Parts: sequence; C-alpha cells; structure tokens
Amino acid sequence: MDSLTKDDLKTLLDAQGEWCISLYMPTVRAGAEVQQNLIRFKNLLRVAEERLLELGVRRPDANQFLAPAQRLLNNADFWRHQSEGLAVFLVGEQMVSFRLPVEFDELVVVSRRFHLKPLMTLLRGDGRFYVLALSQNEVRLLEGSRNVIEEVEIEDMPTSLAETLRPDYDPDVRFQFRVAARSRTDGPGDAIFHGQGTTGYEVEKEQVVRYFREVDKGIRDLLGDQRAPLILAGVEYLLPIYREVSSYPHLMDEGLTGNPESLTAKDIHERAWKLVEPLFNRDLDEQKALYHELAGRGDQLASTDLKEIVRAAHDGRIATLFVARDVQQWGRFSPNYTLHVHLDMQPGDQDLLDLAAVQTYLNGGRVYALEKSDIPGDGEPIAAIFRY
Repeated sequence: MDSLTKDDLKTLLDAQGEWCISLYMPTVRAGAEVQQNLIRFKNLLRVAEERLLELGVRRPDANQFLAPAQRLLNNADFWRHQSEGLAVFLVGEQMVSFRLPVEFDELVVVSRRFHLKPLMTLLRGDGRFYVLALSQNEVRLLEGSRNVIEEVEIEDMPTSLAETLRPDYDPDVRFQFRVAARSRTDGPGDAIFHGQGTTGYEVEKEQVVRYFREVDKGIRDLLGDQRAPLILAGVEYLLPIYREVSSYPHLMDEGLTGNPESLTAKDIHERAWKLVEPLFNRDLDEQKALYHELAGRGDQLASTDLKEIVRAAHDGRIATLFVARDVQQWGRFSPNYTLHVHLDMQPGDQDLLDLAAVQTYLNGGRVYALEKSDIPGDGEPIAAIFRY
C-alpha cells in the first residue's frame, strides 16, 4: 500500500503535457480472483487508447503515451502487492501509480490535466486512519481503512525502544515498564525501565521521551499535513508519555491499551475501526446539518450552483464541498472566470467537479467525495458551504 500526500496532489495537479491520462480501478488482494487485476488493467488501457484516438492522436503516439503502463503488465512483483484500489497517472512518457486502500470505480479520463477527485477521500482522511503500535520490542505504524489494515514502512525511524535506549542492547534482555512509586528521590509518576537478565539497568523517563521524539519526527515526516486520525496502541504506561511529545494534531484521545505484539492485524483493525467510525460519520453529519441549516433559511453561504462553486473554489472561498465521485461534469474554466459547461466531453475539457474539489482542498477547505445520492441539496452533483 502506498501513501498519498498533499505534495503528491500538487505534483499531479501541476503536471504538464498534451494529454494527461488517469486510470482508476478496484483491485483484489488475494485468492483466485487476483488474475482479474491484470484483465481490468488491460481493459482500461484499451479504453485509454480509444479515447486518445478519438481525440485525434495518431496510433503510434497513443502507444507511446501508454508504453509505461503497458510495461507494468509484466511487473509480477507489482501485481503481487496490491491494496483495495489502483490509481495510475501518465503524461508524456512518465507514469506514477498508487496502490491505495480505496475500492475505486473503474474509470478512464484523458484530458489536459489529471482527474484527481477519486483521491479526495484519502486526502481528507475520511475513512483512512493510522495505528501507532508501541511495545517493548518494536514500534509499528499501520495504515487502515474500513476494510483493511497494513503495516507501513518508515525510513530513518527507530523500530525498537530497547535498542535505541542502549547501544549494546542484548535481545535476550526483556524490559518491563512500570510507574515508579513516589519517594523522596522520584517525582510523581516517574517512569523507569527495568531490565531482566544478567545486565539489569534502569532507564529514566527522559530517555523514553527522547526516543518517542524520534518516533514522532518519523510520523510527522511521513504523514505531513494529512488529517487522518492516529490511534495509539500499547501498554497503558507508554501511551501518556508519547502523547506528551506528539506533534501530530490528529492524535485521538482514545487508544488501544495492551501489548500490541499479542494482537493480530485483524484484531487491531477491528478495535481501531470501532474508535474511528463514529468520528468519520460525525464530521460528515455535522457538515450536512450545517448546509441544510444555511440553505433552509436562504443564506447565500450555501449553494449548489456549479458556476458559482467553481469560481469560489478558485478564490479559496469554500469551507466545505460535497462532490459526487460517480459523476463528471465536463467544461472549461479560465482564470478570467469564464466558464463553459458541456453535456459531453469536448477536446480541452476537464471535469469541473474535479476542478472544484482539488482547488477547495488545496485552499484548505473540507472535501467530501460521496455518491451523488448522498450530496445534500436539490439533487445536484455538487454543493458548497462558503466561508464568506
């Protein structure tokens, strides 16, 4: 499973080329149906080639555009490691792919810019969460969604509390963590590690704090400005120490207590999802209720007018956007605010719903990519709450 950041989105948004090709598909992780992944991808490439030909691209040039994706068909290792969905972007002779925990609908878009709306759910953190498992012998970060959880590799981050605290750490020495009783020399609740073995020694809380600061740095470097919730899992004594040093703003108050080494990934996923599901639902429900309140009294801060919303997104005026992920609205928008809407895609068109979603996200607004039937309002594929 790959990570997707705001910087990735900006890179895709800034991509320049005559044609930008966006491919989305659901993927199967294991079992006999894994072969469907290759079949689906071949079909998407066939559709992409047809779209390019319809746009007047010569067949040799179309084949050249799609060559990096064609080579991907022969990459057995790539197909052995899939998540719930695959997104592939091609421009010129370059390609980037993301294996992500979202079951995308099959979609092919050939336009002057990449189609990014299906990624909004991930970038918003809606449905995606992380679990940081802290134990005596290892530190793990897991990325989860509604249906799956997987371990994430973090470069340059310590993976063991013990080996960080003592350079000559002996793996045969096991550590126990406790809160020392108050005494004349110990402050309230001072934490001490006690080694059990032939080389017993104590580790002060300050050393644990320094270690957790290194872990926190690795977490922040990886998650950046994501808004996905982070859940701590670990023995009860470690969690408050990590909370003291954590700089990630979306660390959840509730955690999973107990030794995570004794839990399977399935166990962690089940317990973690019970914590985050109400959070995801609550945020969306609150924003929908606010929209209905504003629209119900005729407030101009709520709108379903596509042209008004696209212009507001360009200006950074949207606080919350609801957009249909299963609908495209083709047209053109220029910086002088000229906007044309077309029933069918024409050369040079882009999905205006996609444009509004990306601009809203880049300007710090909330974006909820939903089924059209879940969009608040009067049946339109887009609705917005304006900042002003």
